[in-house]
Amino acid sequence: MGSCEICGRKSDNLIKAIVEGVMIGVCSECSKYGKVVAIRKPLIEPRRSISIKTNDSYESIVENYANLVKTAREKKGMKQDELAKTLAEKESVIQKIEGGNLRPQINLARKLEKFFNIKLIEKLEERKDVSLNLKDSSLTIGDILKLRNRKA
Repeated sequence: MGSCEICGRKSDNLIKAIVEGVMIGVCSECSKYGKVVAIRKPLIEPRRSISIKTNDSYESIVENYANLVKTAREKKGMKQDELAKTLAEKESVIQKIEGGNLRPQINLARKLEKFFNIKLIEKLEERKDVSLNLKDSSLTIGDILKLRNRKA
């Protein structure tokens, strides 16, 4: 409940009107002193939330990597120090990998895969459904762009 800005009368139905170049809220009787402005309401209500599906994939080393590397090396008839020199790695790293004490980095696992023609890296995918609430005032355009880039 507001009051007319010209006469001060309290009214529930204030009308927006331009009086002497200024838009003010006036009652129905004072609306004749200015030009009544029709305020349009949107026909379609804006979307309140967005649902984005993202696929996050990452690479992981298989569980039995130690046995795979050791058996592949033994099939080729190589010693650990020979393999280390061939791959430009330390012998202690090869020993720890074959012993199961050290999980190889992705780049070293790729070297081993190429050299022995075995599969050490598996690709894991994780699907996430992200729902955004557009009423939340802390959401920024940057947040939406990050989610869009993650989706692609």
